[in-house]
Amino acid sequence: MRTHILPLILLAVSPARAFADTPTTKPNVTPDRQSLVVSSSAFSAGKEIPPKFTCDGKSTAPPLSWSNVPRGTQSIAVLVDDPDAPKGTFTHWLVTGIPPTATALAEGGKLPQGAVAARNGKGSVGYTGPCPPSGRHRYLFRVFALDTVIPSPRDKDSLLQAIDGHVLAEGELIATYQKITPP
Repeated sequence: MRTHILPLILLAVSPARAFADTPTTKPNVTPDRQSLVVSSSAFSAGKEIPPKFTCDGKSTAPPLSWSNVPRGTQSIAVLVDDPDAPKGTFTHWLVTGIPPTATALAEGGKLPQGAVAARNGKGSVGYTGPCPPSGRHRYLFRVFALDTVIPSPRDKDSLLQAIDGHVLAEGELIATYQKITPP
């Protein structure tokens, strides 16, 4: 009888312990926040970004799409950055004011009416392609569904500050790139 009770006790305690060690929310994340599904027809999650969208090509903005936009969304924002950059995270693309009915940005970076591109890490407005100085870097294509329309931010920090408390849903697509041409 005792040999049958011990496995039952362990089974009952294991799920409770697993939940106790797992955080239920991330900092600054609303527990009921929805997830957007972000994708690109040019590359898949975890795969390499084709050279045409990088400094080894023409640095053309890749096509980007999203779905599962919740009701109440007033605008969409897109942020693309490289967390592996040697001097800290580098912003490649920052777009705000995308209408809530839009579900994609076309290849080449043509923006829908009302959308505005902000300065990237190079100091120019619009998209700048991945160009890691060495090694393989990750690129995060993040999309935010907002309950407001925010003014065009001057940089990533001002974007994150402006959207704090206004994100209804978010999603990301992560891809990689390693420079082909030598420095």
